[in-house]
Amino acid sequence: MAAPVVLAATAKHTATLIFLHGLGDTGQGWASAMGALRSPHVKVICPTAPTMPVTLNAGFRMPSWFDLKTLDESGPEDEQGIKTATKQIHTLIENEVSAGGFSQGGALALYSALTFPQKLAGVVGLSCWIPLNSSFPAAKKTPDTLPILQCHGDCDPVVPYKWGQMTASKLKTLLKDVEFKSYRGLMHTSSDEELRDVRQFIHKHLPSQ
Repeated sequence: MAAPVVLAATAKHTATLIFLHGLGDTGQGWASAMGALRSPHVKVICPTAPTMPVTLNAGFRMPSWFDLKTLDESGPEDEQGIKTATKQIHTLIENEVSAGGFSQGGALALYSALTFPQKLAGVVGLSCWIPLNSSFPAAKKTPDTLPILQCHGDCDPVVPYKWGQMTASKLKTLLKDVEFKSYRGLMHTSSDEELRDVRQFIHKHLPSQ
């Protein structure tokens, strides 16, 4: 991966937020938004995915955490690519305490958190899904108390809203603290209302020490 965008804490550093962008984006694309949401004690890390051919986009090369073969819920998944990317994210979070992401990055954040053996402070998943969902609960390593905020627009034409609903239902069978928030009329993007909810979640789960 390219060097991530890092926003240093402006007070004593006691927590870190790692945020994973969506397909075709970069860490720079989300850094300012995450920087605006965090408290002074929180460091922000926004890595950029490696550039690779993406099957879903006719093999066009773009920043992608793993290959997306299809957006059909019963279609094939890039299992090896997902697991390789997860190892990279586990390396990033071994000394950190929170994770989140949008779309493909949110999918990787959820999978990485569920398969990480230590409890993270929390996970934010925006407009996303759980990849390799049939591997759970067997693949789950995180404690049951991991808090998750999952957000999804009900008019998302890219990652269907029903995927978000199914993901929330699955997460609730694995964990005790899962909140699913819907946004009326929101497509495959974020909104001020959603970012306010993310801010509240971050402040709740990454309090200053």
